[in-house]
Amino acid sequence: MEDKKVETLSTVRISHSDDLYKVVDCLNRTLKEQNLMFGLSLDENDATTAVFTIYKT
Repeated sequence: MEDKKVETLSTVRISHSDDLYKVVDCLNRTLKEQNLMFGLSLDENDATTAVFTIYKT
């Protein structure tokens, strides 16, 4: 089995919005063929801040 590494390309902290997950889902569905993956999480210390990350797979 081949080991695939995931590389973090960029991370940005932005104001949390209820619909942000829709953007991340759309990006993941659209750009998976280009070996890109997108993540979204809440900041551990501030629930009003979201952390958006772009990965290369």
